[in-house]
Amino acid sequence: VQLQASGGGLVQAGASLRVSCAASGRTLRNYVVSWFRQVPGKEREFVATIFRSGGTTSYADPVKGRFTISRDNVKSTVYLQMNSLKPEDTAVYYCAADSRIIWSSVRLSEQYDYWGQGTQVTVSS
Repeated sequence: VQLQASGGGLVQAGASLRVSCAASGRTLRNYVVSWFRQVPGKEREFVATIFRSGGTTSYADPVKGRFTISRDNVKSTVYLQMNSLKPEDTAVYYCAADSRIIWSSVRLSEQYDYWGQGTQVTVSS
C-alpha cells in the first residue's frame, strides 16, 4: 500500500488544521493507521492511532483533547483534525500503516511497514 500525506501548512497558534493520509494500491480498511511527528534532531513521536474499524483510537498525552483521528474506509483515507494548535506541535507529520500490528505495539514506529512521505505543520506563536 502507498500512503500520501497532505494538508500541512503554516498557521497561527490556536488555529485548526486537518491533515490527510490517502492510500492507494490496496484498501486501507485492513490496516491500523497512525500518525507520528518528528522535529529535527529528535526521534519520531507517536501522535494518534485508529484501528481497522475506526471504533478504537488512542492519543499521545500532549495532543489528547485537541486532536481527533478518523478514517473513511470507502475513500481509504485517514484524517487527523488538529485544533488549538500550539507552537510545540510544529513538526513533520507522517502517517503509517500496518495490517498485522497489535494494540500494545501501535505507539512503536518500528512496527509499521508502510509510511507516507510526511507533511510539514508549522505553528507560529
